[in-house]
Amino acid sequence: MAVPPLTSSGVVGAAGRVAEPVELRTGDLRLAGRPVPVTSPARVYVCGITPYDVTHLGHAATFVWADVLGAVLRLSGAEVVSSRNVTDVDDVLTRAADARGRHYDEFALSQEFAFEQDMRALGVRPPTHAPRARHHIPHVQQLAAALLRADRAYVREGYVLFRAGDVAARAGLDPDRARQLSAEFGDTPDGDPADALREDPSDVPVWRPSGERDPAWPSPWGWGRPGWHAECAAMATATLGHGVDVLVGGADLAFPHHAHQAAMAEAAAGIAPFARAQVHVGAVHQDGAKMAKSTGNLTLVSDLLGRATGPVLRLLVLDRPWGRPWEFRPGLLGEAQARLDALFSAAGRPSSSPAAARAVTDRLLDDLDVPGALDVAVAEGGDAARLLVRVLALG
Repeated sequence: MAVPPLTSSGVVGAAGRVAEPVELRTGDLRLAGRPVPVTSPARVYVCGITPYDVTHLGHAATFVWADVLGAVLRLSGAEVVSSRNVTDVDDVLTRAADARGRHYDEFALSQEFAFEQDMRALGVRPPTHAPRARHHIPHVQQLAAALLRADRAYVREGYVLFRAGDVAARAGLDPDRARQLSAEFGDTPDGDPADALREDPSDVPVWRPSGERDPAWPSPWGWGRPGWHAECAAMATATLGHGVDVLVGGADLAFPHHAHQAAMAEAAAGIAPFARAQVHVGAVHQDGAKMAKSTGNLTLVSDLLGRATGPVLRLLVLDRPWGRPWEFRPGLLGEAQARLDALFSAAGRPSSSPAAARAVTDRLLDDLDVPGALDVAVAEGGDAARLLVRVLALG
């Protein structure tokens, strides 16, 4: 007997309380070797796109894995509330729009449309919330004000700077490595106007003044725009509250972005940890280097969809440990197609034992072990294979 819905009335009187076994459809998820007890709602924040170019396979991998995480949480019995942001206030986006002679927000919307087309083709479900940075400027300003009241930030010439001296150590990084990673993302680059204003070289902007070509909003500290980490901290707390169950993003976002996002949210609310667990999806490489817009070694999802179906691309991404970096090569498309054909063939066989379906579920709950679940499903077939097709959205 399944547990009755929470909206049902309780039974009054011992005579009506029939002794029956009660099955509670839930399970403890493990991520990165740590248990994450499942409760509802399970809140998942996914660091989304900066919409200045169309989707490459490296970006798509993060969103496919986030989609499967949500499916596994639902399989465990949880209601899932997800939020995937759009960073449409960003200097890289502004420069890309300027180079094309377009306004930054109009350009962002066109790129976001192309991204959504790719996600639909890959079977990625829309998130519950899709906050855009330009719609959450008041929340960033409230975050800045809270950090100032907590003495975790200070004002210098139109900047609100977050005191981040302890963030690198909390992330297990020495100062030199932390500064190197921050510089790669433009947090503390040489020649930054904020350099001379920082109390500590590691401090990062929550709010910063805008130049003539930058988007700007009025604030108590002058016309300006939000810092990158503050945008995500504000959008996450505005849509999901002061903490999340799982924070998802590419492995390159672990530091500085997720570390500072979490530190700001925790300092402002006084609630820690910001995320019970984190999923940092391994980078996709091509030609020996990480696939990235900055290096130009991109394989676009839209191009791959001309050579393979969406389910094949999903399985290409998923048939490996989520945190492991991997190298894309065209021959992998054929291997993913063969793996998918084997799963479909197994799904067409008669029903397998309930233990086989349970084994598939157990593999998925154990660190999203899709390769292990595939091996069981293909070997056992029947219900076990059909369950996996549904959960991975491969049908």
